[in-house]
Amino acid sequence: MFGIDPFKRTAAVLVATAAAAATALLGAPTAVAAPQPIVGGTTTTTTAYPFMMQITDASQNQFCGGTLVSATKVVTAAHCMVGETTSSVRVVGGRTYLNGTNGTVSRVSKIWINPDYTDATNGDDVAVLTLSTSMPYTTASYVTSSQTGVYAAGTTARIIGWGTTSENGSSSNQLRTATVPIVSDSSCRSSYGSDFVATDMVCAGYTSGGVDTCQGDSGGPLLIGGVLAGITSWGEGCAEAGYPGVYTRLTTFSGLVATQVNS
Repeated sequence: MFGIDPFKRTAAVLVATAAAAATALLGAPTAVAAPQPIVGGTTTTTTAYPFMMQITDASQNQFCGGTLVSATKVVTAAHCMVGETTSSVRVVGGRTYLNGTNGTVSRVSKIWINPDYTDATNGDDVAVLTLSTSMPYTTASYVTSSQTGVYAAGTTARIIGWGTTSENGSSSNQLRTATVPIVSDSSCRSSYGSDFVATDMVCAGYTSGGVDTCQGDSGGPLLIGGVLAGITSWGEGCAEAGYPGVYTRLTTFSGLVATQVNS
C-alpha cells in the first residue's frame, strides 16, 4: 500500500557536540511518507513515566523506545530488534533528555523476538529484552490475555516517546507524551484494508490527525488506564488525517511476554 511506513523506528545519530539538543533523523529506508510532527502533546519526564526506556545503539544514540515491565525486562517492538545483537544494543532508563548523561545504562543479555514476526504490517510485532543490569525504576504492569475490553472505541490512551517533532526534522530532545482515542477495528480496516490484522493490532488517533507517534517512537508504550496495552508499531506517515497510528494489541501476546518476563 503506497505511503505506509511500516517502521516508526528512527535511524538516528546524535549530533556530535556537547550542546546537541536533538537527534538527526536519517529517514527509515522503507518510509515513503514524510514524517509529521507529534503535535498536540506536551513535554514530560522519566520521573512521571519511570518505566519509559530509551533503546539505543552501543554509543547511546536512541532509535526506539521500550517499557520496563520488571527490573531486567523491557517490552518493545520486534521491528526495532531485527538485525540487532546483544552487543549492538543498550537500554537507558531514568534519562528524560536524549543528550543527558544521567540515569542507568544497561547492556542487553538476551533479545527475544516473536518467532512469528516477519513484518510490522503482518502483525506479531513484539520483542522482549533481558537486561544485564537491573533498572532501579518503577515498572509498568501490562494487560493479560483476558482484558480485551480495554480497546473499546473512544477509550483514551496515552503515547510516549522521543520521536520526530517536525516534518523531516529531528527527534525531540525531551520525552513527550500525548493522548489519543482508541479507534474501532472497522474504522481502522477502512483506513488500512488487509494490512490491518485485528487479532494483532489496535489503532489509536483522531480522524482529523494531528496527534500521533512517529519515527523514533517505535517500541514505546500505548497505555490504557496506566497499563501497557500496546506497542508503537507502524502507520501511514505520521499524524495524517484518516490514518491512525497502529499498535501491537498486547492482549494477544501477553502470554508470550509473560513467559519471557518470568524466564
